[in-house]
Amino acid sequence: MTEPNDTPTFTKKGKLNARYYDRELATLQDELVRLQYWIRAENKRVVVVFEGRDAAGKGGTIKRISECLNPRAASIVALGTPTEREKTQWYFQRYAAHLPAAGEIVMFDRSWYNRAGVERVMGFCTDEQYEEFLRACPRFENLLIRSGIHLIKYWFSVSAEEQERRFQSRIHNTAKRWKISPMDLESRERWVEYSRAKDAMFEYTDTKQSPWNVVPSDDKKRARLNCIRHLLSQFDYQDVVPGPIKLAPRKPEVGYVRPPVSEQSFVPDCYTPPETQA
Repeated sequence: MTEPNDTPTFTKKGKLNARYYDRELATLQDELVRLQYWIRAENKRVVVVFEGRDAAGKGGTIKRISECLNPRAASIVALGTPTEREKTQWYFQRYAAHLPAAGEIVMFDRSWYNRAGVERVMGFCTDEQYEEFLRACPRFENLLIRSGIHLIKYWFSVSAEEQERRFQSRIHNTAKRWKISPMDLESRERWVEYSRAKDAMFEYTDTKQSPWNVVPSDDKKRARLNCIRHLLSQFDYQDVVPGPIKLAPRKPEVGYVRPPVSEQSFVPDCYTPPETQA
């Protein structure tokens, strides 16, 4: 695991400097690739759970972790509302279906902890279902760990003021508006209820075998870097990335005649450099 690049620099508002962030993120993503090669070589199974309030920065962190990894062995699970059939199953069943095989990493963008959070606060489960979850969840996670799965849990902690700023940004930005749902707006009105639900969840599920790792996320750039660095620190991995491949010279295209370009349909080039235009 490498040391941070130089000394972190910050803006006048105390946010992490963008240029430093980009450089450090690139270094950590290189390490994530090395970690993935090692996980595949050692047939490890890894589950990373990302939880937190709406707009806490989970999705952005998952995106930065996954964007340089091989998607065939590093998947993101973000389940929607359970179907009528799934509602009749054992609660953990639909999540267990997505657990990793050897050499795989699975990242849960929200997880079985929905029952302790949104389902509890919004009344989507009964008191009996909720209480059973609190009893069963540590046992379920212990079974995963005993089976050889590396389970790592992150809680992204955002302040009410920063969450409000992000909600406003999403409302006024067309590209981000899909990120805000009626459920998000309802959670905004139930800040205290969610706080109580989170405290109860931690009381039962923050165990020695499977602890919660809290990521302060008012500064999204710092949160991403801190989370990735912590994730890397959970493994005593080795660099098993294969060396560069030496490519043989390309064979000449003997006997091949390309069809006329005029017979093909091309996507219009709207960004031609001025110096190449007639």
